[in-house]
Amino acid sequence: MTRGVFVGLSTIDLVYEVDEFPLTDSKVAALRQAVYAGGPATNAAIAFGHLGGDAALVTAIGSHPLTALIRQELDIYNVRLLDLNPAWTELPPISSVAVNPAGQRNVISANAKRIREYSDQIDSELLDSASILLVDGHLMKACLAWGRAAQERAIPVVLDGGSWKEETELLLPHVATAICSCDFHPPGCSTAEQVIEFLRSHGVSQIAITAGSQPIRFVSAEVSGCIPVPPTDAVDTMGAGDIFHGAYSYYSAAGRSFPDALSEAAKIAANSCRFRGTRAWMNE
Repeated sequence: MTRGVFVGLSTIDLVYEVDEFPLTDSKVAALRQAVYAGGPATNAAIAFGHLGGDAALVTAIGSHPLTALIRQELDIYNVRLLDLNPAWTELPPISSVAVNPAGQRNVISANAKRIREYSDQIDSELLDSASILLVDGHLMKACLAWGRAAQERAIPVVLDGGSWKEETELLLPHVATAICSCDFHPPGCSTAEQVIEFLRSHGVSQIAITAGSQPIRFVSAEVSGCIPVPPTDAVDTMGAGDIFHGAYSYYSAAGRSFPDALSEAAKIAANSCRFRGTRAWMNE
């Protein structure tokens, strides 16, 4: 079975469906509420496992009672957990997400910066059996260590470039494929062309830039172009990018070409937007 290792952030996502986003100093009543395990690496790992891969998540969640929710969801979706700080007793990162009827969202998130202590030790047995490694740039010390070790083992490393983070430049020499959002802006870069050139100059051989429902621009040594995102009646875009990265990792590890894996991942991510939350698409 194809194994993917996903290194990065795990959160608890509190999701509220609302008719409209609250204004300053106001309250709105939620139509529905839900709770999920979230975070870029976590959602990607769950998507990878759902599509048929053997997924492992390397993150830091600790032993606070609320982390039982994360552990339970990973168990449900058969994602192996390697906790980088099992003795940590503080609250895990929590995100509050409001989603309106158009599928747009507002997010307030406590990210990985509040997790100050965690291990960067590699589990060689886990990594040696991996076909692909994804890093999301959160818990950067771990991303660097696992990315370096994967490169040494000739395991392809994928970067989920949601946004530019401190020390990302140190990570890039270990990255084979960077899949970046249009919000990913390295120093001095404001256009897609500049981002592509920056990444190529740092040794990244395959680059894709996503922009929501707009075509995905991709560049590699062999081919370049744009891949259309299938149109869909979106009701919730939450987690679609993470699902895209997990699906790409699965199809790439299964042997698909760079553009083919991107195309298949775009179909999965677009379809996920037809459903509310980050898991309902799996039930179709």
